[in-house]
Amino acid sequence: MSKISRFFKGSSDSSSSSKSKHHRSKGGPSPQEAIHKLRETEEMLTKKQDYLEKRIEQELAIAKKHGTKNKRAALQALKRKKRLEQQLTQIDGTLSTIEFQREALENSNTNTEVLKNMSMAAKAMKKVHEDMDVGKIDDLMEDITEQQDVAQEISEAISRPFGDTYDEDELLAELEELEQADIEESMEDLPSAPRMKLPSAQSSHRATTKRRGEEDDDMRMLASWAT
Repeated sequence: MSKISRFFKGSSDSSSSSKSKHHRSKGGPSPQEAIHKLRETEEMLTKKQDYLEKRIEQELAIAKKHGTKNKRAALQALKRKKRLEQQLTQIDGTLSTIEFQREALENSNTNTEVLKNMSMAAKAMKKVHEDMDVGKIDDLMEDITEQQDVAQEISEAISRPFGDTYDEDELLAELEELEQADIEESMEDLPSAPRMKLPSAQSSHRATTKRRGEEDDDMRMLASWAT
């Protein structure tokens, strides 16, 4: 290959490379890259804030140190302090804007991922339902219901008692009558209890008085023997 051919080939390669780079830059960074850059910027500005706050404290200390002894140096220190405070205020505003932009970008990125996943799920659901026929499903459910009814009828037929059927309440009432009659017969077979005449209160009182009289006579006899 001649030098001229290599030269033109190299030119074309460099041209295509620059075109691809231009195409990539035209497409812009991805959301993740942009969020990363914004976080880096926030960290840089936060460090700058810390530096400015320390400088403000230093200038304030210088102004207090000179006071009325060296007014010029004190005034210069206060002027520097004012400029530093202005820069600090600007950085605060910039940080608020960057933070708002980063949060909006993160929310947009999250919504995009959610929509992607929802779209994927919808396609998967559609693919699953492609082979399903709603009419066939209805027929299948009707068949299942019909077979359940048949099974219930078979179970009832098998559990139904054979032969004569009787009213259970009537049988219980008859059994209760028989038990009552048996109890009454048993009571009749028992011997009657003898009737005993209880002593009256007056006769009991007389017996008690008689015993006391006899005891008094015995005591009098013992007393006469002793004398």
